[in-house]
Amino acid sequence: MTTSNSKTRSRQDASEGARTAESARFQNEGSNARTQRSALRGLEFSRAAWVAAAFCLLVSVAMLYQHSVAAQRDPWKSPQLLKLKEQLRAAPVDETLKTEIRRLDLEFRERYVRRLSLNRTGGWLLVGGMAVMLLAAQQVAKLQARPWLPKLKPDANSTARRITAQSCWSVTGISTVAVAGFAMLAFTASSPLPRSAADIDKLLDLAPEGDTAANAPSLAEFQANWPRFRGPDGGGGSAFTNVPLTWDEKSGANVLWKSPVPAPGHGSPVVWSNRVFLSGGDAVKREVFCFDATDGKLLWQRAIANVPGSPATQPEIPEMTGFASPTMAGDGRRVFVMFANGDLAALALDGAPVWSKNIGVPKNTYGHAASLAIWPGKLIVQFDQDEGAPGGSKLLAFDCATGRVLWERSKPTHGSWATPIIIEAAGKTQIITLALPFVISYSLADGNELWRAELLEGEITPSPIFAGGFVIVVSPSAKLIAIRPDGAGDVTKSHVAWTVEDNIPDVTSPVGSGELIFTATSSGVLTCFDAKDGKKIWEKDFEMEVQSSPAIVGNRLLVLGTKGVAVVVEAGRQFKEVARSELTDGFLASPAFANGCVYLRGATNLWCLGERKKAE
Repeated sequence: MTTSNSKTRSRQDASEGARTAESARFQNEGSNARTQRSALRGLEFSRAAWVAAAFCLLVSVAMLYQHSVAAQRDPWKSPQLLKLKEQLRAAPVDETLKTEIRRLDLEFRERYVRRLSLNRTGGWLLVGGMAVMLLAAQQVAKLQARPWLPKLKPDANSTARRITAQSCWSVTGISTVAVAGFAMLAFTASSPLPRSAADIDKLLDLAPEGDTAANAPSLAEFQANWPRFRGPDGGGGSAFTNVPLTWDEKSGANVLWKSPVPAPGHGSPVVWSNRVFLSGGDAVKREVFCFDATDGKLLWQRAIANVPGSPATQPEIPEMTGFASPTMAGDGRRVFVMFANGDLAALALDGAPVWSKNIGVPKNTYGHAASLAIWPGKLIVQFDQDEGAPGGSKLLAFDCATGRVLWERSKPTHGSWATPIIIEAAGKTQIITLALPFVISYSLADGNELWRAELLEGEITPSPIFAGGFVIVVSPSAKLIAIRPDGAGDVTKSHVAWTVEDNIPDVTSPVGSGELIFTATSSGVLTCFDAKDGKKIWEKDFEMEVQSSPAIVGNRLLVLGTKGVAVVVEAGRQFKEVARSELTDGFLASPAFANGCVYLRGATNLWCLGERKKAE
């Protein structure tokens, strides 16, 4: 019985051993199959990682090549463009050359846009390729971490895995650094091509650097002419003392000539040498007129048309202001004009177009009336709007020769019809602007703000002057204010020297003789103030409407009424009327003085008043 049980157990053990052996064999076969599949997957991921790395490297090389040749193939240094520039210097009015330069400009900008697009595409391709490479390398590392069976050599697999892992991570690290560098290059690298309209203007500057400054008139030339609204400094004072202050239209005494003004406008005359310039026009046509200063003959008239950017439909402008209220400016080489639709243009002294552009339609209730200011080489435009703050109002400086924007500054101001003045004070050349609610001084050199004072209210029409060492400003119908111009930042409470509130004008600008300040209200009240402390010295009511700003000639003060009555008084501490004359015309514009004459723009005629030279 015992022997039988032993045999039975032996048979059972043998059967169990066979089953165990068979199970082990199947397990070994399954393990080997899994190992083989893992190896195949690892190989596939490894190939994917290498392909992604090669792809990233190729994209990086392509981007590096593109960047390296960009500077060498700078289109702005193209011999073709340089040749065109030289030709245009010789023939500055050749429209064919200008058209070709504009075509090249468009081609260059399109090329620039294509390059930016390629850079962005390359950057994203690098990011995608890097992601694929990292994911594949991660899978390779995971699969290779599993042991290989059987092990024929104890350290062979670990050595192979270590070497493979080191290789993958080395490739990954190098590729990561390369891709990151090229991605940064793609998104941040600078380009020799222009990024803004101002950069394009600068690149297309057709005058060599230095020519504008060399050809610009001196301050002495400005003083010898009448280049802008209210004279060289915008203060309404004349350097000419040989100007007659009485005339008689009926007898012709001191009335040298009068010439019809071909188009409406309220801008004052600009005089340079023997030429007088006016602008005029309406929604249909806007023009510039040039008269001979000696006999009043109309030498030429030029329509300002086909201005780049000009609105196809002209804005609605109140008739009381019109399209041609801003006074022109001149520098002896060119004359400059701006209209209420934002058209800004420069003409040669013979009327030939030099440059033109539209700087935007000013959004003012009464239309744009701020006149142009000028300094050797620089044309200043004050562009304030009812909807100006924040960001709509601005101050711009243009190169006189080319129209290139030298600088542009946003202004925190609303509407204004005042004209800026340019002064030398506190060791700086300052541009003084008035616009609700600030008086702001800017540096002429770079347009940076120097100081500001929050002092204004109402509709800002009177322009500032510089007299007695103070900036004199008018807050219409409210205050006459003197400001010391040597401050910085907000000087509202620190630099106001004095303020008066009697007989304050609403339209006309003040005028100063150094020690005295004179104002004229629209109702004809002329007032004299002490420039030192603002004390009122005298006042006189002429009982006539006055829209033209008063002017000083020597020791005489000229006040011109809207109906042609001109009153001359002594510019002194005692009121004394010296003369009174009359012309049959309507007058809103301010007088101009040059060549020993007074030039007056009337509603219908341009007048020249002066002494007749005796026949030899």
